[in-house]
Amino acid sequence: MDELLPPGLYVVATPIGNLGDLSPRGADTLRRATRILAEDKRVSAKLLKHAGAKAPMTTYHDHSSGAQRDEILARLGSEAIALISDAGTPLISDPGYKLVRAARAAGHAVHTVPGPCAAIAALTLAGMPTDRFLFLGFLSAKAKARADAIAEIAGVRATLVLYESGPRLSDTLAALAQGLGTREAAVAREISKLHEECVTGSLPELAERYAGAPPKGEIVIVVGPPAEPADASEEDLDAALREALATRSPSRAAAEVAERLGVPRKRAYARALELAGK
Repeated sequence: MDELLPPGLYVVATPIGNLGDLSPRGADTLRRATRILAEDKRVSAKLLKHAGAKAPMTTYHDHSSGAQRDEILARLGSEAIALISDAGTPLISDPGYKLVRAARAAGHAVHTVPGPCAAIAALTLAGMPTDRFLFLGFLSAKAKARADAIAEIAGVRATLVLYESGPRLSDTLAALAQGLGTREAAVAREISKLHEECVTGSLPELAERYAGAPPKGEIVIVVGPPAEPADASEEDLDAALREALATRSPSRAAAEVAERLGVPRKRAYARALELAGK
């Protein structure tokens, strides 16, 4: 019989499709835990059978009450409790952060057992810049709220990663195309499963491809960063600086213009001083 783990909360990443992706440490943790918190016990039963874990499961998800969380916290002093999601890494667009935060505040040990994450897996399939990326989770299903969220991050110079469902995919791609233009993008689905695919193209092309033909499976959209801005001319720089200098100091005006035009701050500041006659 496996020796039980020391008391505490163990955040265990689970496969996003292929059961073989469960790490040996993840399987060992599930076998040695006293209790397992699962979003849906029916979904997790297959995984626990694969891992050989026999600990009792307790349902814990986004709609769990504060009283349920308090009950779990009361057990952490004497039990090793594993937190899992239906698929992937718990807390990533997934319930759990309130429990982790509360466990830490109460002085309980919290451990992570890393593993699969759909957002990271999709980045490796899409072939887009990964030095800087922004994870957006699920956008709102409401058109205005979705458009507002897209407008808010339109200028972020990073690859964007978001989750979506098949029935909403076309509308989301169309909204992204309208708000971000013809950026390069990818739609990854069924990651690590038999029918894994990653379709690439521009946002308008992908929106048209999936219009009226919603795919099945879990979906990740990856959108490339905006194109590098063209070098600002001396005339553009002077015009922007004169406008900014009307209400700002040379240093403040230079900082704002440099960021907006994508020019070196030193260049903008030197020219701002000249225009200001200093």
